[in-house]
Amino acid sequence: MSDEKKGSKLPWLLWVLTLVAAIAAGYWAMQRLEATQALQAEGITAIEAASKRASDCQKELEASNTKLTDLGKERDALASKASELENKTTELTTTLEQREEELKRLTATYNSLEDKMAAEIKRGDVRLSQSEGRIQVDLVDKVLFDSAQAEVSPRGEEVLTRLGAILTGVEDRQIQISGHTDDAPITLPDLKAKFATNWELSTARAVNVVRFLTEKAAVKPGRLLAAGYGQYRPLATNATPKGRAANRRIEILLLPPLQTKKATLPSPPAKGSAP
Repeated sequence: MSDEKKGSKLPWLLWVLTLVAAIAAGYWAMQRLEATQALQAEGITAIEAASKRASDCQKELEASNTKLTDLGKERDALASKASELENKTTELTTTLEQREEELKRLTATYNSLEDKMAAEIKRGDVRLSQSEGRIQVDLVDKVLFDSAQAEVSPRGEEVLTRLGAILTGVEDRQIQISGHTDDAPITLPDLKAKFATNWELSTARAVNVVRFLTEKAAVKPGRLLAAGYGQYRPLATNATPKGRAANRRIEILLLPPLQTKKATLPSPPAKGSAP
């Protein structure tokens, strides 16, 4: 083969080689691009997965914070209830102690009355009873009054003096004095001129006992109350003399003190202001 033919084939060979090289380079570049794209896709997927995990973690954190907040509220509520229970326990303990002291004082008063009125109790002229924090002393009318009279008799003054000596020492009680009669109507003209009905008679007797206790026995007036029930609260039947005698009585009731609150009056409007 001549040199001229060889020379004409060389450029063609170079072109083919160049083309092959270009194809190879393009293929390699394509492979690199695909690899890069694959890596990018994997990276994006990883980022998305990491972002999702981060979002999930954030939600879990928020849920944990919410639970912590709720637990904190529950803790505070339990602490508040524990404090309330402690306060109530303290109040109950104080109340029980006060009631025990009150019962001791009440029992001591009852024992004193029983001792001072022993003779009258034995004769059946005085009856003592105690229930629900109260002491009741029932005195038949003949112990304190002459027949059909409202003024305290000399014997009644002696009995009330002994009774008043005990009542002056009872500072924590309201004392109600109530008069009671049987159902026999008042018919004597002189007596009827003073007392139209048994109500007036029973009330007058109660008031006179109250006056004696305050004026002669030094019992504080603010602790005394007078009431007249007439024939309307009998202890026994009025069909027998014994029953009528039991119904004609003065009842002395020692009650727990009244819990009163002072009323607060509104301030008067300023001068010149609209009503």
